[in-house]
Amino acid sequence: MLKINDFELPGKKSMIKLAPPGRIKQIEEGFNPTNPKSAAVLILFYGDEQNQTRVVLILRNTYDGVHSNQVSFPGGKKEKKDPNLESTALRETCEELGISKKQIKIISSLSKIYIPPSNFDVQPYIGFCNEYPFFNPCKIEVSELITPFFKDLIKMKIVNSSVLVKNKKIVVPSFIIENKIVWGATSMIISEFISLFKKIAKS
Repeated sequence: MLKINDFELPGKKSMIKLAPPGRIKQIEEGFNPTNPKSAAVLILFYGDEQNQTRVVLILRNTYDGVHSNQVSFPGGKKEKKDPNLESTALRETCEELGISKKQIKIISSLSKIYIPPSNFDVQPYIGFCNEYPFFNPCKIEVSELITPFFKDLIKMKIVNSSVLVKNKKIVVPSFIIENKIVWGATSMIISEFISLFKKIAKS
């Protein structure tokens, strides 16, 4: 049986396709940040009531911060009580989506990705729900759940989108998921996952 961990991660080769213009040189040169904060996110898959596989993203609430009103994967900053980043991903996902850790099995990780605006070094994980999840999202952090079909996720095309950064419009490579612009670190993580899936599917 093929396992995700048996395959070399696509890494920056796939991420750079979705990198904002200002990030490309950093990624190509292997930029190492000074004292970044550790964080983790989870790409969580589940089977819906029609037995179709979906993935969970969230639209964050509007707040005074760099990731306000952006689409992302559930996750967040590592806390002292977390023994490792996998625990961080689980804790944050369960807090934000309102589900139990017992429902989730983490199967692998992807490449770490640095987010300059917030100085976070983020470790993405891949996991799935072993039963149908009844989501009860945290109203403080989550504005909306976005749950595209897996079959649609892997067929997405890269498009250029105009986004507002520090009150200035910039054009960035992105994905459009359920009419939402997904760009930056989240789209870069998705790009690596898609590349990895295609590599496995060809084997």
